[in-house]
Amino acid sequence: MTVDARYEALKTTLQQDPDLDVVVREGALVVRQTAFAFLAGSSLAVRLPAARAEDLIERGIAELLRHDPGADWVTVSESEDWPELAAEAHELASGHQPGNRS
Repeated sequence: MTVDARYEALKTTLQQDPDLDVVVREGALVVRQTAFAFLAGSSLAVRLPAARAEDLIERGIAELLRHDPGADWVTVSESEDWPELAAEAHELASGHQPGNRS
């Protein structure tokens, strides 16, 4: 499966979430007017709490893309990790503090 196909599958899954609150705007996944994920080359970029992003970076799962107030954008190349991390980013963008799942 290509990177684009994996991203399309992720978008479809998140848009069919029971909340039906995820939209695509300018290629990014958005909830409550806040972008939380987008495709960055062949990686998924997600916005996560700074501590979670730091943990993923230290474990070699993610790379820092940029700092935002209260959160960091990281990129994740392994598509197997995309659904979990996109769900966490969705929670954060929805106004909830995501828990560490991995």
